[in-house]
This record gives sequence, C-alpha cells and structure tokens, in this order.
Amino acid sequence: MSRFFCRIAGLCLLIGMTIPVAGQTYGSAPLDKPVYRILDQAVARGLCAPLPGAKPYALKHILSAITEILASDDDAPGFARLREDERRILEETQALYAEKPGLDLTRGTYTLSSQPGKTRFSGQAGITVRSALSAGFYTEDASIPKGTDTWVGVFFNGDLGSHFSYRLTMAGGLILAPRRTLGDYHTYYEGFEAQDAPPTIYDQTISAYSQPLAFFPYTYTPQWDGSVFPISDISSAGYTGWPQSLSVGSAMLPELGGSLLEERVRYRGGRINREWGAMATGSSLVLNQQAAPFLALEATVQPFPWLYFSTLTGILEYYNSQGLMVSSAVSQNAFSLSQVEFNLSPYVHLDFGSAALWPKRFELGYLFPLTENFFYQNNIGDFDNLALFGNLKGTYPGLGSLWVSLFLDEISLESSFFQKDRAMYAYQAGTTVIIPWLPWASVSLRYTKIEPYCYTHTRETLPWYADIPMETAYANKGRGLGYYLPPNSDELVFRLESLWSRQSSVHFQYQLIRHGADYGSSAVDGSSLWSELDPSGRSTKPVLRKYFLQDGAYQWQHVLKVGADYTFGRSRLPVQLFGEAGVVFSYFTNIPGPANTGRPSAYTIIDTPEYPRSIALIARLGLTLYPSLL
Repeated sequence: MSRFFCRIAGLCLLIGMTIPVAGQTYGSAPLDKPVYRILDQAVARGLCAPLPGAKPYALKHILSAITEILASDDDAPGFARLREDERRILEETQALYAEKPGLDLTRGTYTLSSQPGKTRFSGQAGITVRSALSAGFYTEDASIPKGTDTWVGVFFNGDLGSHFSYRLTMAGGLILAPRRTLGDYHTYYEGFEAQDAPPTIYDQTISAYSQPLAFFPYTYTPQWDGSVFPISDISSAGYTGWPQSLSVGSAMLPELGGSLLEERVRYRGGRINREWGAMATGSSLVLNQQAAPFLALEATVQPFPWLYFSTLTGILEYYNSQGLMVSSAVSQNAFSLSQVEFNLSPYVHLDFGSAALWPKRFELGYLFPLTENFFYQNNIGDFDNLALFGNLKGTYPGLGSLWVSLFLDEISLESSFFQKDRAMYAYQAGTTVIIPWLPWASVSLRYTKIEPYCYTHTRETLPWYADIPMETAYANKGRGLGYYLPPNSDELVFRLESLWSRQSSVHFQYQLIRHGADYGSSAVDGSSLWSELDPSGRSTKPVLRKYFLQDGAYQWQHVLKVGADYTFGRSRLPVQLFGEAGVVFSYFTNIPGPANTGRPSAYTIIDTPEYPRSIALIARLGLTLYPSLL
C-alpha cells in the first residue's frame, strides 16, 4: 500500500530536472539548455579555458565560466570578441542568479537561507510545468499519429555549507508516443545454428518497432522511470514499458554534489542525464545525452590547468518488455567509465578512456578509479562488455573547430578487417564554424558511422547468476548508452543555430540517416542493439561479412526541420513557447538477391508493402511555465 501511495504522489509532481536555480551552488544544469552551446562557442573563441568533457556542469562552474568570458573579452582578438547582445545575454543570466529569499513568482520558488555560526544553509522549493503536443501526417497511409509529453512537478534543493549541495526532483506526466510494430528480428540471423556452443547460445526473435510516429526520428527521449500506466488500466496488470496509448508515468531525480581542494576535485552522486566525451553537444559516442538517466557516483579531478581526469560508476536499469520480474531478471548491469583529457594548447585537445558494462557483483576493480577498465578484464575473466574511446580536436580560436572521434567495441586485426562483422566500432568527424555577425551563432557539420554489432554483446551465462543468460548490450533501460543511432547506421548532420537573445533561440537542421533493416525478408544481421555476434566462424562465415548498403535492405531518411523558442513575461509569470516543424522523406534500398550472403551487390530504390516509401510532415508545439533560467 505504501508503494501505491508513493507512486500516486509522484504522479502529482513535475520533472524538475529542467530547473537549475539560485541557492543550489553545485546542482547540475540540464544538458538540453542553450548555455552548453554558449560555453562550447566561448571555448572555441578562446574566451574561457577548456571545460571538462564530463557533463553536466554544476551551476557554480557555469557562472564562473561566464565571469571568465566577460573578463577575458577585452584581450580577445577582434573576430572573437563578444557582440553587445552576446554580452547582455551573459550579464542578464548572471543577474538572474542573485539569491532572493522568500516567495519569487518570477521563478516559481520559495527560498530560505540562514547562516548559523559560519555554516551556511539554504533551502528552496519550486514548481514547473512543461507541456508539448506533437503530430505527424504520413502520406503512406494518410495516418495522423499524435503524441504528448506533459509533466508537472516540484523540486527541493539548496546548499549545506559552502561546498555541498542537494536536490530532489519528483515528477508526474501524461504521455503518448505511438509506434508501429514492423515485424520480427533475429538476434543472431535467420538460419543460425550454434556450433559446439553452450545451450544458452540460441537465436531469439524479438519485435522490431518504428520510431515514435509523432516525433522526428531518433529524437524522442522517454522521461518516465520504470514503466507507465495506460489510462485505460491504472493497475499492476496494466504496468507496461511504452506509452502506446495515453498513459501516466512518474520520475524521481535525486542529486548530491560538491567540491574539495579549492575546486580541484568535483564530485556528484545522483540519477541524472549525462554526456561524456562529446566534441559537440549531443554528439558523444560513449555516453550520449539521449541515454536514459541512471544512479551513479562520479568525480572529476583537475590537478593541472591542462589536465582533467573523470570517473563514474553506476547501476543501470532494465526495460520492461516482458513484465517486471522476467525483464529485470536478465538485466542486472552496472556501468563504469573513465576519461583522461589533455588540453595541450589553445589549439589541440586530446582525450581517451574506457567503459565497462558489467553484471552486478562486488567488483572492486571497476569501482577503483585508477584501474583501467578495458585491461582489467584480463584479471577477472571474459564476462563483461568493454570498450575504448578517444577524441582529437583542433580549434582555431575565434573561427571554429575540427574533430575526429572513435569508439572501439571489439576488433581482430587480420586480413579483410573492414569487411568482417567482428570489427565493431563507431567513428565520427565533424566541424563547427562560428558565425560572427549573429549572436552566439554557429554552423556545424558532422558525419557518424556505427558499424554492425557495435554496442551489442552476446548474452552471457555467469557464475554468480546460475544458468540465466544475462543481457549485456551497451544499453540502459532499453536504449543505447552511446550514440543515439542503432548499429549498422550512418548519419550526416548539418545544423545552423543562434541564441537571438536571452528570451529566444532558433535553429535549422538537415539530417541524412541510413540504417540496415532490422526486420523483414531482407533484414541485415547486426542492425539492432539486441543483435548477437555468432561466436563461431567469425573470420570465415560469409554471413558475418558486412557491405554497408550492399548486403540487404536499408532505410534512408532525409530530415529537414526548423525550430524556435521564445520566453516572455519574465517580470511576472515566465512562460516559454517552443516549436519545431519539418518533413521526413523515407524510402528503402535493397539488393536483388537474399541479404547477408557475404558478397556485395548493387542496390536500387524499392517501394513494397514490407519496405514502403513515405513522406511525413511533423510538428511539435509546447510551453513551459517557469522555464529554466539557463
């Protein structure tokens, strides 16, 4: 009964993860806020020192960076200096964070502050509301799917002393994100037969779903914890993993954080969204901001101005695909991540690190920050999903930057390396150019390639989990931890954006996304996050060779969209309006013969009931009451 009342209470509250506020010095600023793009530009223009690649940042560190930007502007070269409107945006942001005790209707908060003796204490409670409605029109069948994300909730936060902060957010939402069931997918491949393998190695067929139809491809990020209740069945029997019909859900996001040794050591524990190792906001291959939040302990150490070391260990969550007990029984994973960053000069940045997704147990090696995750597996046995990653970035202050990134899942250096499925990796190349005649404006271009089976992992039978094969894909809550595209995909992104004022921003984006079909008669093996690489014959079986676009059916999606937001009424009742609209052109290509033959074949555009062409018009409109000040 107590669990029931806790859930009902959660449904009455909102997603405060979007609100960084005064009186919460070390509380983190949410990753979707424009301040991160401002800071990226400021670093590229040489206006502030490089910031760590482990995000999100604490409010104190963001405001410190803004102070540094304003102070260093006089020494910047002419083409990198702040425009008057850019300076005004920064100064107004600083002013917004002056603490205001008592009730503040412009923020939707009530603040208490006291300083008994020499220990400062502050506490704050607040509320916010965010509602978004979206819809699409599909020419394929003249359907008009609709979706919504409407959340209401409260947050409590503050400081304990000068170097420690707390925050608790509780949220409840009304959500709808319909999908199509496309067909079945083989976790290995059709016709798979295990050779001299344990009985737990067998092919599974799982359902393949479309992207949520009322949203642009690969942009929908579920906000609920656990599962949702359909409005038609709010009971334990109706508890499900996806809001196919109108549903209610809840979220709880706790966070504790602080610093030691004059800000040289920054630490945090909490269940929040993160992004590590991104050379541009939203581009990370190792821990992307679109990944689901999870509870973790983390720290960043800066022993020298040019060196950062960051480490994280947390517990991942399961996706409710087959019920609470069955789904979680095979998904009991922890996650560790370490990253070292060198800012060798104003022109060169280098970072590298390793990640480990490991079934839960008391494993000291992954918990110890100075242990290298990738090599530690040699000491304890081959049970875990390990990866290496690295980034190299060159910046010309004031003009822009150019970078390359690599995520290395598994390789075997041998002949025909690039044609074998066992070469599991992802890479990215991109550039960002500053537009000096618009406020905080930039244009960026990046290309990302995710090879087949990258981020996947075979199910493992582990000594401490009896005979139950455990899921160990590089995923949390059914979604990838790394880049937001599934395996066997590539993407070209062009984006233009500008923060016109403290109240408004605009963006334009074009994407070309290509992905191997994960269902149907021409499905390409290794195209799903749940794919498993055949343990036998990895160097010899024809089916385990890859030829992108030439080994089966592939979906091509051209996405054009434009969006803007505007905040008004800041002096009384702040309301932010936001919207985005665009078009998605989708079609498939296929080869003449069967898929996965191990031989490349010319492809052509097709239009069949199984793999149809379509044009989708998609629009989203929403408002936020008491939006984030950043």
